[in-house]
Parts: sequence; C-alpha cells; structure tokens
Amino acid sequence: MNIDMIRAAQQRLSGHVRQTPLLNAPFLDDIAGRRVWVKAECLQHTGSFKFRGAWSALSALEPAVRSKGVIAYSSGNHAQGVALAARMHGVPAVIIMPADSPALKIANTRAYGAEVVLYDRATESREDIGARLSTDRGLTLIKPYDEPEVIAGQGTCGLEIASQAAEQGITKADVIVCCGGGGLTSGIAMALEADAPGLRVRTAEPEGFDDVARSLRSGVIERNARTSGNICDAIITPQPGDLTFPIMQRLAGPGLVVSETEALQAMAHAFSRLKVVAEPGGAVALAAALFRQDQIEGADVIVTISGGNVDAAMFSRALATLA
Repeated sequence: MNIDMIRAAQQRLSGHVRQTPLLNAPFLDDIAGRRVWVKAECLQHTGSFKFRGAWSALSALEPAVRSKGVIAYSSGNHAQGVALAARMHGVPAVIIMPADSPALKIANTRAYGAEVVLYDRATESREDIGARLSTDRGLTLIKPYDEPEVIAGQGTCGLEIASQAAEQGITKADVIVCCGGGGLTSGIAMALEADAPGLRVRTAEPEGFDDVARSLRSGVIERNARTSGNICDAIITPQPGDLTFPIMQRLAGPGLVVSETEALQAMAHAFSRLKVVAEPGGAVALAAALFRQDQIEGADVIVTISGGNVDAAMFSRALATLA
C-alpha cells in the first residue's frame, strides 16, 4: 500500500464518487470545547464511504475477470457499495450478509440488484460460504477492508479531508475515524501523511468492541470477545486487518472508545445541528469529539460520519436521547 495507489484510485473514482462536504456547527463546537469539523460520508452514494472502496476495487479488475461477477461479505454498508458499483459496471454481485443485519441494509442491497445470501454469524463462517460460492461461480472476492484497492479507495476520503482542511486554514488537528477493520482509517492515515502531515488519525469504536484501541496499546492484533450485540453494527469486526493494522500502528494516535448512549446522542446532535442523518456506527467519531474532550488536544478536531443507513426505529431512539 502506498500513496500512489490512493492517487490512482482517486483518478478512477473521478466522476463516479461524490466529494462530500466538511461541515461545522457552532452548537457542536460549544459541546466539544473546540471547533468540530464533520466529514459527512453519510452523503456518499449508498449512504456510506464504502462506495469509494467498492468502486476502486471493481474498477481495478481486469475486464474479463470483472465480467464474471464479484462477491462480498458485509453487515450492510460494504454490501451496498459493492452492489451499486457492480450494477454500474454491469456485472453480477453476490453479497453474504448476517441474518441479523438491519432490515434496511438487506433491502437496499437487494434493491441495488445484488443476490443476498444470509447467514448466522454465531454458527456459520462468512469466509467459508464466500470461498465456496467464489469457487462454484468464478466470482472475485471484494474484501471489506483488508484489500489494497479497497483501502486505496477509502484513502480518497483522506485526500479530500487534507484539501478541505487546508481551505479552512487547519494545519494541526486530530482526525477521528469510525473504525471497524481499519480500511477507512488506514486509507485516510496514508493520505494525510502525504498531503497534511499535521493532521493525525485517531480511531473511534464502541465499548466492548474496541479491538483496534486495544491493539494500538498492546502493539499486537487483539480480537473482540464477541462479534455481535451492539447497535454499532457497521463497525463491529472480529479484529483489525492484517494489512490495515500495521498502517494504523505506524500512523494513528491512541484509540477512543464511546458508549452506545453516547453514539445515540451524537446521532441526535448531528441531526439537530447539521441536519445530517448518521447511523450508530457512523456516529462514534462525533461522539468521541463531543464526549471525550479531555483525550483530544488542539483548537480543531475533524470527524467522519462514516454512514447514515439507519432504520427508523433506531433513529427515533437516538432522537429521544435529546427529548
């Protein structure tokens, strides 16, 4: 992985991906005690940053390979990104999703034209299912985060952050990223290293599923004890990726951890003050900025809202926290 791959991905994404805005609201600044800048990837195609990596990976395939179709496994956001990117390329997609994924994400993935295969994440292995289907049908696996071209695509978000921060005169700040397997975090980190070295990546995760924060502390890859049971489904992964962790270990500051309640409150604040819809996993970076002020330094903090694919019931639950 290197910055040249990210710049090449940016060229392939040009005209197909949205440059999402960097938003600010004084009300959020008041809570955080510093200026808060929100990179609203929830406004990306399919409602999350995952479309970047999906388009990058599919567009990098040889046409003859791509034409046979692709396969992916995901709780929802990578699923939707790959499904839409495959449809736009005119190739079939099979997506393996946990049966307990939010209904909206399953429905949207099917609506983008993908074949959805559901599995029980407690008793079945998505990797085994994927390997079998890949072999049987000649499909190319697009991994959700531990894949160079996916990381490169996510890194284009970092190139945008670097440019947008420069426009605002921000030369030094923590950039807090909602983190699951580390594809977005590591991609942004490499982009910032090249284009904005005064900006430092920090990871944000939910309590009980803070494998990246623990791994960064210990220096070795740590696993989560559980793989489900948190509302932040979008960023629940077993452990950091083999490709992503060394990048994060080299470039990321200490990880930040927030509660489910804080994630819900951050969702409510994002809607109330920015009119932006965030899902729980996509709101943990904002929650860290708002509720972990003592662990952040400087006059500015930049956060990703990495996704906005939330069911109405969960969104209502979030809004109720500020009632």
